[in-house]
Amino acid sequence: MGKKSRSALIAALAAGSLFTGMSTSTGAPNPQAGATGPGDGSSPLPSAGASPLPGVDLDTVTIPELQARMARGSLTPSVLTSAYLRRIKAVNPTIHAVLRTDPTALRQAAASDARHRHGATRGPLDGIPVLLKDNVNTRDMPTTAGSLALAGAPPDTDAALVTRLRDAGAVILGKTNLSEWANFRGEKPTSGWSAVGGQTANPYVLDRNPCGSSAGSGAALAASLSQVAIGTETDGSIVCPAGMNGVVGHKPSLGLVSGAGVVPISAEQDTAGPMARNVTDAALTLSVLAGGNTSRAGGSPGSLGSLNDLTRPGSLRGKRVGLWRLPSLGPAVDAVMTRTAEQLRTAGAEVVEVTPPHQARLAELEFPALLSEFHRDIDAYLATRHGPRNLRELIEFNRTHPAERTCFAGQELFEKALAAPATTDPAYRAMRAELRHLSRNSIDETLRTHHLDAIASPTNPPAWTTDCARGDNDVIPSSTPAAVAGYPSLSVPAGFVNQLPVGLLLMAGDHQDAALLSLGAAVEHRLDAWRAPRYLPSVGPDGSASR
Repeated sequence: MGKKSRSALIAALAAGSLFTGMSTSTGAPNPQAGATGPGDGSSPLPSAGASPLPGVDLDTVTIPELQARMARGSLTPSVLTSAYLRRIKAVNPTIHAVLRTDPTALRQAAASDARHRHGATRGPLDGIPVLLKDNVNTRDMPTTAGSLALAGAPPDTDAALVTRLRDAGAVILGKTNLSEWANFRGEKPTSGWSAVGGQTANPYVLDRNPCGSSAGSGAALAASLSQVAIGTETDGSIVCPAGMNGVVGHKPSLGLVSGAGVVPISAEQDTAGPMARNVTDAALTLSVLAGGNTSRAGGSPGSLGSLNDLTRPGSLRGKRVGLWRLPSLGPAVDAVMTRTAEQLRTAGAEVVEVTPPHQARLAELEFPALLSEFHRDIDAYLATRHGPRNLRELIEFNRTHPAERTCFAGQELFEKALAAPATTDPAYRAMRAELRHLSRNSIDETLRTHHLDAIASPTNPPAWTTDCARGDNDVIPSSTPAAVAGYPSLSVPAGFVNQLPVGLLLMAGDHQDAALLSLGAAVEHRLDAWRAPRYLPSVGPDGSASR
């Protein structure tokens, strides 16, 4: 895509109207995950650019470019939505990323067609197809968190962020698979597996894992099954799927996006956020998700900044970036970081090596705190749904439903959460207070001491082989400081190791989302690391394709 033309389009878009009014949609399950699995790899799937949408490469097109076409009348939301629905039908049986499409998607798109014809569009997401992680409430469309326990009646209302998307004219395309209960059920889970949707595959190498609980959203974007998707994160579940699937993921500052109507783990860390194939689209989606809710949970109001701030690509000249190498992720990942640092320096940035403090203590405290918070927050959520009404009933449901144990049987985290101290317990309160202090200090002190604009680290190792018996191999510490602090983080593609994507994770201070996205756009442009997946069945240790 042309970077100069993108900048011009972004500027024009930022000067346009924002969003008013509301569109509605209803829907029922239309399962996609039960379709046939991967083939033998003898004829890899074509790139999305080969889809029958004249002049538009779904792999690389940006929202501003799509809106410019719609403004000229050379593209309509209905044609775009149809193209993505065809893409899902063709590709999803191989990767199992989309659980269901919304039967009203084309009706939503037709309403956007009319707004575009009459010059009454609601902003940059009007007519843009969006996939939602299936722990985000949608009225009249199932929201299961991947569990059969919630597979009955849908929620009564949309999540607040879905209301904002509808208000902005976005087309709710469907729901993506996820790690069941956002990977907070068993001690040895397999990311991307749920009893409702089965196992999501990594589009780059099909026997490899897509990582994190937003696995379906990351894999769907890599396969160009939607323009943008919504993920959620407690610690790593937006940024790791983004890194491991070669796309962009932004974990917003805590409280910037409403968590109302999202299946929880912990109100102290949970946030929904945008995932996309480029930073521009992620930024524009964040501008809609955030709406007017810029208050930080438990803190003072913040400001997201103007739409122009969010989407204006920044320059790297004079920027200072702290590189946190994390050699535990392996020498090949470290080599990607070395190349990344060289590229940033060539573009005029200063890169210094850093090690944020307090990481061992954060790792020691985070999990026990989350257990107490999960018990409190899941009980409150389940009370709003049909099915098990609390954690104790949910544990019993899993014991009596064998389909919940077809990949891994354990629900050790549920059981530990049931026995954890209440969030009114003084020991718990002290633990969360220490976590909050140390995590914020780890970032703030590092930024201040080295006069940094951001801290950078590897988002992920190369994707591991999916194995239900073994579970995940996902000790990835880079997401924890920002996740526990409630500060923003952003993963952009950085390179490849043995055919598998590796992301660069950028972290900044509290409510510095706009500045981080601007820096991320500049880093993305400089690294230019994205490439389309090849749907390889497997790869050898040297990265050679195997069958």
